[in-house]
Amino acid sequence: MSEQRQEPGPSAPRRVVVAGAGMAGVQTAVALREQGFTGTVTLIGAEPHQPYDRPPLSKAVLLGTAENSAFDVDFEALGVELRLGCEALGLRPGDHELDTEAGPVPYDVLVLATGAEPVRLPGAEGVAGVHLLRTLDDAERLKPVLARQHDVVVVGAGWIGAEFATAAREAGCAVTVVEAAGRPLAETLPAEVAAPMAAWYADAGVDLRTHARVERVEPGAVVLGDGTRLPAGAVVVGIGARPATAWLAGSGVALGAHGEVVADRHLATSVPDVHAVGDCASFPSGRYGERLLVHHWDNALQGPRTVAVNILGAATGRTPAVYDPVPYFWSEQFGRFVQYAGHHVDADRTVWRGDPAGPAWTVCWLRESRLVALLAVGRPRDLAQGRRLIEAGAAMDPELLADPARPLKSAAA
Repeated sequence: MSEQRQEPGPSAPRRVVVAGAGMAGVQTAVALREQGFTGTVTLIGAEPHQPYDRPPLSKAVLLGTAENSAFDVDFEALGVELRLGCEALGLRPGDHELDTEAGPVPYDVLVLATGAEPVRLPGAEGVAGVHLLRTLDDAERLKPVLARQHDVVVVGAGWIGAEFATAAREAGCAVTVVEAAGRPLAETLPAEVAAPMAAWYADAGVDLRTHARVERVEPGAVVLGDGTRLPAGAVVVGIGARPATAWLAGSGVALGAHGEVVADRHLATSVPDVHAVGDCASFPSGRYGERLLVHHWDNALQGPRTVAVNILGAATGRTPAVYDPVPYFWSEQFGRFVQYAGHHVDADRTVWRGDPAGPAWTVCWLRESRLVALLAVGRPRDLAQGRRLIEAGAAMDPELLADPARPLKSAAA
């Protein structure tokens, strides 16, 4: 292993600073050490807590079955300096300095991994009883709400809204979910796929109200556009997230239409010696022929490996690694395990495997006979096989694919 270790030299970075201590930031620090970087690694996080994983917040932490979700990483043993409760405020690439609440931090290479922040409901800020669910502190504030079995109104029927509604029902709360669109997951799934998922709410005893616009939120109530008044001991807002990049204004780092850092296929930004990874960055996908902005855990896990390779490779002249993953995420809601792999567009052909009214089914998306994406409900084997077929760019036989009794891989042409 010793010959693979990188000793800092005149052209090698001695100081890598990572802005953001979520999954993407932590994994970047870990990957640098695993790949032999021996310089200084500083991990800067805005929250005061030991770095933690976010997915358990909407389930185990919220319901009190886990006290926290801190990463099982020995930062001291890795030689990673933690600076927590220290928010990034600005970036001066010309000076190679990151401005923080505790003062400027010099770097040779900077990795932007500040993640995303929840979109707030206009007019609801400062109203008592209104909650977001993004941070550990958010989950801690919501735990007593569930323990007291309040009437809860969830604004937004996306992934986080469904997961919170699931937890709230398990805690014994009366739950109403209001969604401005005509169906759940309207921004991510076509109507024919999302339609059967709407029935899951009623099955779980959740009142789902679609085409429901929130007029205003008052202490103890949510008022809809049609005048309906919903009692609400608590309101949980889950209407999306946006990259946490406002602090980069004026830095010269190029931002995209959604405020995300525009990274190249190597996850480098528009300014020298600055990389970006995770929820805060988009990247061009050669596989799908478009730029992707992926707000999911697996992206924050996979991207740091590419960043670490390229940071070390830049000093040795190695060809930069390309980041072009098959996106993947999962969600546990209303007693169902939902998994998605790939990326689809409206023009792609859909092929169903199984009855969507049943407990387990899969929908696949084909583009010119190639499998490009699939959503699996209670069929993890379909997901595992399909993900490999997407990575391979495999052509599929649609008739064989539609037979749920056949292994999905057997439909490869």
